[in-house]
Amino acid sequence: MTIDMLIVFGLLAIMIILFVSDRLRLDLIAMMGLLALLLLDILTVQEALAGFADPVVLIIAGLFVVGGALVQTGVADRMGTWLGRVAGTREISLIIIIMAVAALLSGFMSSTGTTAVLLPIVVSLARDARISPSKLLIPLALASLLGGILTLIGTPPNLVVSNQLVSEGLAPFGFFSFTPIGLVMLVIGVVFMALIGRHLLPDRQREEITFAEEDGDGDEALSIKDLAQTYQLPGNLFRIRIRRSSPLLGRTLAEADLHKQYDITVLQIQRRADKYSLPGPPQPVTADTLLEAYDILHVQGSPQNVRRMARELDFTITADESGGETIAQEMGMVEVLLTQRSRLIGRSLAQVNFRAKYGLTVLGIRRMGELLSGRIIDVPLQFGDMLLVEGTWDRVRVLRRDARDFIVVGQPAEMAEAERPARLGPVAVAIMLGMLILMTFEIVPTVTAVLLAAAALVLTGCLTMEDAYRNINWESVVLIAGMLPLATALQKTGGMAFIANNITSSFGEMGPVAVMASLFVLTAVFSQFISNTATAVLVAPIAFQTAATLGIAPQPLLMAVAVAASTSFATPVATPVNTLVLGPGGYRFADYAKVGVSLQLIMLVATLLFVPIFFPF
Repeated sequence: MTIDMLIVFGLLAIMIILFVSDRLRLDLIAMMGLLALLLLDILTVQEALAGFADPVVLIIAGLFVVGGALVQTGVADRMGTWLGRVAGTREISLIIIIMAVAALLSGFMSSTGTTAVLLPIVVSLARDARISPSKLLIPLALASLLGGILTLIGTPPNLVVSNQLVSEGLAPFGFFSFTPIGLVMLVIGVVFMALIGRHLLPDRQREEITFAEEDGDGDEALSIKDLAQTYQLPGNLFRIRIRRSSPLLGRTLAEADLHKQYDITVLQIQRRADKYSLPGPPQPVTADTLLEAYDILHVQGSPQNVRRMARELDFTITADESGGETIAQEMGMVEVLLTQRSRLIGRSLAQVNFRAKYGLTVLGIRRMGELLSGRIIDVPLQFGDMLLVEGTWDRVRVLRRDARDFIVVGQPAEMAEAERPARLGPVAVAIMLGMLILMTFEIVPTVTAVLLAAAALVLTGCLTMEDAYRNINWESVVLIAGMLPLATALQKTGGMAFIANNITSSFGEMGPVAVMASLFVLTAVFSQFISNTATAVLVAPIAFQTAATLGIAPQPLLMAVAVAASTSFATPVATPVNTLVLGPGGYRFADYAKVGVSLQLIMLVATLLFVPIFFPF
């Protein structure tokens, strides 16, 4: 073992520790590793930067644009709406249909995008069927991951292992080369979840979907009242009327600073001409809103603080006996989930000036299923946080269209459906089908077909260039470009051969199936804690080198690596897909392990049985 090899192994160990710690972004860690290889003179500048010119990086960037167009034009959303019409209300049928639709979508767009599109629809289906969302959301996540195995473009690890063949001078996997194995894994996953897995899932948050039933309105959909009760708002919402003798007359809300003085948030204002006139409709407030006599303010705060403020500032409390229920019904209110790429992550509501920027007020935050207390305006936000926001319906609809930062999970029946550019849906579908034809019949290289489709989608107006850039997950793109040079360094220093020889010496005498099992376990374990794409980038060259050492075909080992990379089921942090369903499902770490580990073991056996049939050694 040479000094350079030890350095590369040490660097790899440090990067894995950083990946697992989740203290730094994945793409930053990859770039730090790339810089270390340069500074330590392990790689030349050309070798270190070669990842940014690799076709797989451009393919993945282009596919994010294609998937974004399907969402932007409403194609994916309409599939979800169709799902709602045919799924029924039986738990087994819901699981089967949800998983089938999710897998189909995931075969042609990112698994994260698929989950984001279907998440609010599945939550709505659960409420309509009087089923806890926790019974349906892990099946949705599993199907989104398994659907990636169906096609070459379904998930980045598929492209990585195919590109490994190309880099070694062999023919790549075809567009549908993954389909037979993918279908086997999907069927196994659906059957497992329908017969066994659903019994391992918790039955949480049932109280959130049965409020209407308890009130005798079993046929009603989710309402503002339900959302308010979920976030424990009744009893914390009040109307207060400003008296003529109040010291706040003629001052703005910024000058009054009620939030700092009394921990009270002003939500809306109703103007009155005089003491005897009827109040006008509720209006949004800003820092410059001027307080006048007889104004009625809708406020949120503890009863103790509201009473103290009313006493000290000469206000009259006019909340009704419903504890704020009537107030809640007058507000536009939705529950939103922060996405992985949200610009709010790591920053507090105060830092992003949320209220001024979006014209909405955050009434509550739930994290890991628990309602946060205290001054939520100062809490740094995290991926997966759920926010209850209030404001005018127009403002709420604007927020709903911000797919980069938010996913609307709890959308009450009072909110009208947002308009979608449905007329461009057929155009987007036609362009995607054209891309698939070019790839399937190998008329042009894969990267050319994907970039042609991305350009066509922009030229036809399915999405703008700004939308295209927003839909690209740059973290994934930079992560792959930064990790590819590490694989080059392992190859250059002999580290790849060292690992391959150890795998061969340990399992080679047991036969190629045992070697395949070891690679599957290695990939599956790594994928639970670091990006499955990064894992595939590292393990694919090892699999190829191991095949060369054993003198067998590399395709079955690479296919096993691809399948294992898509079995990131066992932890909520293994993939953004798992994290997205964490909050809405009210899951805990153990819930993923119960279902995920069991299914991974079954997938391991299925891989050892079926991969050699389709890809002989």
